Amino acid sequence: MSLSEQRVVRSPLVGYALVLTAAVLFGLNAGASRIPLRSGTDEATFTTVRITAALVVLVVVALVVDRRALRLPTLRRLPLLLGLGVLGIAGLQGFYNVAINRLPLGIALLLEYTGPVLVVLWVRFARRRPVHARMWPALGLTLAGLAVVSQVWSGLAFDGLGVAAALLAAVCFASYFLLGEDDGVSADPLHHIIWAFALAAVLMNVVAPVWRADALGADASMLGRLDDLTVPAWAAMAWIVLLGTVTPFFLLLLALRALPATVVSVVAMLEPVVATLVGWGWYAESLTAVQLGGVAMVLLGIVLAQTARRDPHPDELPPVT
Repeated sequence: MSLSEQRVVRSPLVGYALVLTAAVLFGLNAGASRIPLRSGTDEATFTTVRITAALVVLVVVALVVDRRALRLPTLRRLPLLLGLGVLGIAGLQGFYNVAINRLPLGIALLLEYTGPVLVVLWVRFARRRPVHARMWPALGLTLAGLAVVSQVWSGLAFDGLGVAAALLAAVCFASYFLLGEDDGVSADPLHHIIWAFALAAVLMNVVAPVWRADALGADASMLGRLDDLTVPAWAAMAWIVLLGTVTPFFLLLLALRALPATVVSVVAMLEPVVATLVGWGWYAESLTAVQLGGVAMVLLGIVLAQTARRDPHPDELPPVT
């Protein structure tokens, strides 16, 4: 990359554009993921295919741009890589896939994005580091907003398993950020993410081998308002891997060259908004005015929480959802 190209990548405006593009692609991915999920591929097998195929793409990228990323990790790094692979990749994507298959898309993403709030709480109580006083109103807004969205006063408004999966995804999301703060990860992110994906792929292929995904060979409905249209299920899966996983992931990596991780994380909050619009426009999902107010409360709470931490790491890994 030339010096002029590096300057362009490090431009804050370019950084914002990269984050916004990644958030839109991740939001669209939530809608596209339902196509193979509802055409006969179960959530575990879908997760295996996505992780395994993304690993193949990442290896090809490493062969082209930096073959050092393929070197074997040291034994000292294995616990960290296992954490990233099992929690930050396999766990996050597995629970995310269950959530988006059972909940309105915007709600699934909204619940998952409470992960950054968990990060700040962990920093405050587990690491005993100071956080800004705005953390407490942020937490109150988030909890109150979630209560409004789920309409707890009339019993849970959404699928219980879906809600549990989304909250577990939030825990995995928080784990991904916390583990990604390791200095070795920030110094060599491609190396660590490739091996984390490799360990996640091994785990998922034990749980649900990739060859069980025979349903991807058939045609699948586009669902929702596009129910009359069909596409090969494998084509939808290719979109999910290339444009819903690998491309936005690298856009976020590039954005981190121009913007602090805290800014990237806050701007990436556009993803649940995009997912809500996709759910409305594609799947005819709608929320009441009261629930939309709850969504706004949660988004505001998460943004406040993201800015409440006083010791942000400059190179946290971006999320892979």
